[in-house]
Order: sequence, then C-alpha cells, then structure tokens
Amino acid sequence: MKKILNFINFGFIKRFFVVLILFSFFVFISALSYVNAVSEDISNSVFRLHVIANSDSDEDQELKYQVRDEVLEYMNEISSDCSSKEEVVNLVYEYQDEFKQIAEQVIKDNGYDYTVNIRIGNFDFPTKDYGDISLPAGNYDALRIEIGEAAGQNWWCVMFPPLCFVDVTSGIVPDESKEVIKENLNEEEYDLVSNKESSDIKFKFSLIEFFKGISFAKTSN
Repeated sequence: MKKILNFINFGFIKRFFVVLILFSFFVFISALSYVNAVSEDISNSVFRLHVIANSDSDEDQELKYQVRDEVLEYMNEISSDCSSKEEVVNLVYEYQDEFKQIAEQVIKDNGYDYTVNIRIGNFDFPTKDYGDISLPAGNYDALRIEIGEAAGQNWWCVMFPPLCFVDVTSGIVPDESKEVIKENLNEEEYDLVSNKESSDIKFKFSLIEFFKGISFAKTSN
C-alpha cells in the first residue's frame, strides 16, 4: 500500500512539474510576443539621430557635440513642415550628402581631418529618457553619423517627433511633440513611454527593458 501511495505521489509531483514548466513556457512566449508587438509599434513611430565620436578624448567628445548641433540646426530648417516619420525619413535620404558635408565642415573648421560615414538604417538602441518621455531599448530607424574611427561614446536623440531639444533643466517634452507620439501609438503604448507613476506600467516597461536589453547587450559586445 505504501509503495502504491509513493507511486501516486511521485506521479502527481511529476505531472505538477510538467504543468508548471508548460505554464512558464506559455507565460514566457506571451510576454515575448507582447514585448515584440509593443516595441515594434513604438519603433515605427520615431526616427532617431545617433552621433558617434572618434574617441573618448575631451576634444573628440566636444567635436561630436558641435557636429550634432550643426546637423540638428540644418535638420530643423528642412523638416519644419514635416508631420510624419515617413516625411522625415525621405528628407534624410534626400539630403544625406548635405548632412555629411556639414559634419565634414565642422570637423575641418576645428582643425581635424577625420572622415565621416553617414548611415541610414535600423539600429539597436538602449533605454533612453528624453525629459518625461522614455523610449525602451530596441531597434529603431535612425540617421547614424560616424566620426573618424567611431570608437568614442555615442549621443542619441529623436529627430521625429522632435525631442532633441528637450529642456533638460525642466525635463519636460513640448506638448506638440507628445501629441505626435500620441497620434502614432495606442493608449497603452503611449502610457508606457510617458506614464512613470503607475506600478502596472512600470512593470510592463521593465519587461520590455529586460527582453530588449538582453538583445542590445548581445549586439553591443
């Protein structure tokens, strides 16, 4: 009788762990599907700028910021009437030679002879805060400007909606920029990038950071 009971208990425990493993697998797949869907929607709504310095020396880092400022000033001039990401992307493709020339001129004016490589594509980005808007790690379309060896620290911002000039002292994104983001995301997705008070939203954002952060770490190594 005791052997029978032990056999039954063993069978129950075995089934329990099988169910637990299957349930865990289901939760993992569901979470991953959610993260991929949300990340794709957010990614499809923005276009980013990525400037990489030649090195981490103070001089090269300062040069990076000067290149950034001139590129952003020019971008603001030509994109002031743009109302969609597609329009901005098309402009960047159309004027990529001008962006390169601007960067090269800044470099030359500062007494350097670094080369400039312009790339437009889909790149991995870490989680980044822009004032009171947070974008989770993931793949984003971007204009990448590589200066010289491109071995220095990066600088990121969002060209559309225009978040590059967020007032860092107040940490507040302009309402017009928020409206553009809101128009391109559903309510939950907008809450994910803008609502830092809800514990439920914080958990979901952390979930995205976990999955996409792993992906970013792998591609950065």
